[in-house]
Formats: sequence, structure tokens, C-alpha cells
Amino acid sequence: MKKELKAFFKKNPGRSYKAKEIARRLNANSDHQYEALKSALNKLYDEKFLTRTGKRFKLNQMPSTNKITGTLQLAESGYGFVIPDNKKLGDIFIAARNLGTAFDGDKVEVVLFAKQKGRNLEGQIVNVIARKRKEYVGILKKEKSLYYITPDEPSIHRDIYIDSQKLNSAKVGDKVVVGNLVWEVPSQNPIGEIIEVLGKPGSLDTEVTSIAKEFGLRYRFPANVANEAEEIFLNITDEDLKSRIDFRQKNVITIDPEDAKDFDDALSIEKNEKGNYVVGIHIADVSHYVEYDSYLDQEAQQRGNSVYLVGRVIPMLPENLSNNICSLIPNEDRLTYSVIVELSARGRIVDYQIRKTIINSKRRFNYDEVQKIIETGEGEFAEDILQLDKLAKLLRRKRMKEGSFDFNTLEVKFKLDEYGRPLEAYIKAMKDSNMLVEEFMLLANKIVAQHIALPKRGEAKPFVYRVHDLPDQEKLLEFMRFVKSLGYQVSPNLIKKSSEFQKLLDQVKGKEEEPLINELAIRSMAKAFYSPHNIGHYGLGFKYYTHFTSPIRRYSDLLVHRLLFKYIENPKLQGYTLDELEEICEHISACERTAMEAERYSVKLKQVELLSNRVGDEFHAIISGVVHFGIFVKITDILAEGLIRLRDLDDDFYIYDERKYAIIGKRTKKMYRLGDKVSVKLVRVNEERLELDFLIVE
Repeated sequence: MKKELKAFFKKNPGRSYKAKEIARRLNANSDHQYEALKSALNKLYDEKFLTRTGKRFKLNQMPSTNKITGTLQLAESGYGFVIPDNKKLGDIFIAARNLGTAFDGDKVEVVLFAKQKGRNLEGQIVNVIARKRKEYVGILKKEKSLYYITPDEPSIHRDIYIDSQKLNSAKVGDKVVVGNLVWEVPSQNPIGEIIEVLGKPGSLDTEVTSIAKEFGLRYRFPANVANEAEEIFLNITDEDLKSRIDFRQKNVITIDPEDAKDFDDALSIEKNEKGNYVVGIHIADVSHYVEYDSYLDQEAQQRGNSVYLVGRVIPMLPENLSNNICSLIPNEDRLTYSVIVELSARGRIVDYQIRKTIINSKRRFNYDEVQKIIETGEGEFAEDILQLDKLAKLLRRKRMKEGSFDFNTLEVKFKLDEYGRPLEAYIKAMKDSNMLVEEFMLLANKIVAQHIALPKRGEAKPFVYRVHDLPDQEKLLEFMRFVKSLGYQVSPNLIKKSSEFQKLLDQVKGKEEEPLINELAIRSMAKAFYSPHNIGHYGLGFKYYTHFTSPIRRYSDLLVHRLLFKYIENPKLQGYTLDELEEICEHISACERTAMEAERYSVKLKQVELLSNRVGDEFHAIISGVVHFGIFVKITDILAEGLIRLRDLDDDFYIYDERKYAIIGKRTKKMYRLGDKVSVKLVRVNEERLELDFLIVE
């Protein structure tokens, strides 16, 4: 019982519970079990594992010392939380007045207050151990004789002053990079010097360089890496072909976005003598060219992944490899690593091979072209495409039945002019052609992971898995409460059964509130990451999963290719220890999070730029957030988010009700709730701070 209780309180560190409530949650239903539970609670209290206030027990989060180190996360409202390095401790609340000289993301030292109140520990930052950023990007401004920048990154909450002797030839209005920051007194502003002038704001080059600097992305290849890439030639020898299966005479096709330049996957299909279908999932053999611990390999590992900003890609590999030698360009011989799957007509896996191959793509399709073939049944390679689509739909149905989620996360795309300025925005539609490719990539990733995790002989070898933990119950309960408040039916089994979660997602499909509910559902989930320790993938409903299908743009996949080839065909190749894989997995998971932040920032930049000329226009929107100072709204057709400030709601005095996810008028009782549909007018645009202000239109 003590073991169960410890696990329960560790999973719910910030809350206190009465014995009866715990008994209900742990299904301790009999009198005997309840007495055992109370006895165990008292023992854990005596052992100082729990604290007690009246009849309520709570995890004892007070550390043995009052000095804690951790990472600061700032909230929009100005306060923050320090996430302790010691994972056993809960987050530490830091009021705005106690932030000291720390910025968002900094590694800091906190002194805990002697008197604690509220659910979280509370303290004061007394020392910045390490800055997350060494460089800060912004537009140089001048007020009287004072030069300064307001950093582009909204989470950097103070202007940075610039010594007039250290402008580095920058002119007012230039986009600049500031470094060598000194900030010793919290009541004063930090001081820095300009270390690089990026150019005038507005051009795509300046914008991309700014984002790269802001998020610490490596966007220029060092000379040794660029030189190494240029010395690689597309020279396929007889030796290369010896152990490869030759698919050059087969119908192999690629299906990608219209603007794609790096084609790292291709598909083939043919019927065998047993009446089954042999599907080839062919992936660019990047590991053939990028050797272990070469300059290219070191740089790719540092970058972790390609970053897809609006209008520009910051690639993981130099262009000679990513867009040429490794890219599966049509009518050119290319080396590939393939998962060749034999499927029955009903989509059951009969057999598979994982082999090095060589292909010659017969046609480069974009998604729209394939969609037209699926809808009309006519076009080049129509027979192959229609059969692939049929199998993909069978695989998808089976996957959903077994507990996979279908998060229809909407993606905003832009049409840009020749200077990189947005002309229009639209939401990318997920069609059958997209899902066709996705389904076979998922299948290949799953087969590869299972092949290593469940060997026919011996123990599983060190490997890289893509894992997704079970959701936090408290977050899920909060999500369920919100969805019920919108009038949707929610099964009480949703926490235990992923199939019930999918039923809810099906209910909201196509509704205006679908993007919001999908977003909140994803927030209630754990984040997927890379690890050598497999715990399964909750969101996909897979026990074993990895990333194998995108080695041009993800280092994880390149690593998986290397490990696979070593284990299957060449054990003499250089391997990786478990410790090395843990370190690499932690790094590339962090790179992925940074890339996602940079990509979101890039989208926000273009949304604000597009709307800068539409002040006064009215839009359909949905309330996407409710806070004590206002309500956030998201425009439904381009998903741009902005704020309606409480001070601008002058028809009543509105009070924030956290439990109802709403603000409520004191006099009229008018309520604005999370998820409500509203008409809004754009009244202010701050391009520098990426802020949009709206008013409600009755």
C-alpha cells in the first residue's frame, strides 16, 4: 500500500487529499483496505514523506536546503516558475518583484521563503548561474541620448540599453544583435553592445537571420563542414550495388508538398504470386554519405533537425546533400534504405525485409496531383496510387481501432511575394494523399522499432525510440471538465481508454472549436521525445516506435539508420553506448522543441505582418484563453491570436472566474467563456511585439 501511495502523491505533487478521496481513487473499497490505507498514510507522515493539514495529506516538497537551482519559465503576466534540477521537487513560484536579473530560460539559484503559502513552493531568485541566450535581437532605437533595443522575443521582459560607444556602426532602425550583456541591479536595465548588424527589418533574409539568432539556431555551415559536403560526389560503384536490392526498374514514386526540395521518401507497390501486395518504403540512405563523427555528422548532430520557417528552411545538412545527392530526385539513381512489407489485401503484415536498396524515381508527385488521381481514378501510375490509398485506409482504420489518436492539428500556410512579404494565409487541408504517405511512414517506423526491440535471438540492443508517456490525470480531468462545459459528451473512461479520447475528437471534427479543443487536448498530453528507454507511444497506440523515414531533416533518423545497419548487416561498424545515446537523445529532443518554437514564432511574425494592413476589419473568432487581464481570441480562418483587454470591455465590470473559464459581467451577468464564438474587430497591431488587439463586435 505504501508503494501505491508514494506513486500516487508523486503523480499529484501539488494537491492535498483526504483519506476517503485517496481510497476512492485507488479503489480501496473494503473496510480492511481502507484501514490499511489510513495506517500507511500515517506511516508516510511519520517518515516525513507526507505533510498533514487537518485531515488532508500532501506530498512533502520541502527540500533539505532552502537554496535550489533550476530553470526559469516566465508567464505573460510577469511572474514565473523555476523548474528545479531536482526532479523530485515541484515548480517554485517567483513573483515579478522577485525575478532579480533573470530572463526566461536562464539557469538560476533560488532561495525559498521561510513561510510558504499556496500550492507551490515560493522563493526569490538570488543568482543567475547561466544565461539561456548569449545574443538578443531587436531594432535599434534612440530616446533623447539613450540607445536601446526592445528584444524581438516577447519573453525577454526588459529593454536592453546600448552604450553609445558600442553601436558597431549600426543606425537607428537597423535590426541588430546585442551581446556581452551586463545586468547586476534588478531596478536598472541590462546593458549590452551591438555585435552584429543584420540589416533593415522587413526583408526575408534579415528576418530568417534574426530568428536564427534569437533561438540559437546554427544557420551558416562552418567552412570545414561545407568543404566536406562539396567533396562528396554522386558516384555509385559496383561495390555499392553488391548487397543492395535493385528497384530501378520498378514503379517508384515520390509524393511531397509542391514547394519541397528535399525528397527523403519514396513508395513502390506490386502484387506477388500469392496475391499479396509488396510495398517498398524507400528512404534516402544518408548514412552512406555522412560518416560517423565526420564534420558533417558533428554539425548535423549539433543542429538536431532542419527548421522550416515561413519562406525559408534552415537545413540540417548542406544543400549538396539535402537537395541533391541524398534527395530522391526523379529519373536519377539514388541509394536508399528500405522497409519492404508484404501486406495481405486486408492490410495484414505477412512478412517484411529491412534492406539497403537502389531506386530510380519514375515520377515526382505533389499532394494535390495524387489527390486528383484518388478522386478521379485517372492519371499517371493511377493503379499503383489507388492501391496504395486503399491499403493506407485499411492500415489507418486498424490503427484507430487499436487506440491511435487523430489530432487534426491545423497548419497555417502563406503565399509570399518576391520579397518574402505575405500576400495571403490559408489553412492547409489534410487530404487522403497526405494520409496515404503518413500511413506508410508510420508503418515503416513501427516495423523498424519492433525489429530491434523484439529480436528473434538474444537481447534487445541499444537503440533510439520515439516515446510518448501516458497523460497526467489531473490535466486530463481539467480538459474533460472544459469540454463538458461546451456541451460535449465525455465518457468517464476517457482517462483509461484512448479509444474514448478518439470518440471525443470525432465529435468536434469540422466544428469551429475543433482547433481549440485539439490544441487543449495536446496540451493535456505529455510531450513525445527521443529515448533509448522504450515506454511506448501513447498517442499512436504503439508499443514500439522510432523515427526512420526522414534522415535528411532529422538526426534521430540518421542515427537509427546507422544502428540498424550495424545490427542487421555489419556488426564491426562503430556503435554507441547507452550513455552516449541518452546524451544524444536529450540533445535532439531539446533541438526539436527549439525548432518548434522558432517555427511558431515565424508563423506569428507573418500573421501579424499580414494583419498590419487590416486594422478596422472584422473577423470570426473563437475565445482561446481567459486570464485576469482579458480574453485571448483566435481568428478562425488564419488562426492568428490576439487579446481583448478587460479595460476595453467598457459595457460592464468583468470579473475573472477561473473555474468557469470565463469573465462575467458584474451587472449584466454577460459571460465570455473559453470556446465561445465571437465577432471581433482588429483595433491595434504592434509588429515589434507581435501583438494584436481586438474589440468585441456585438
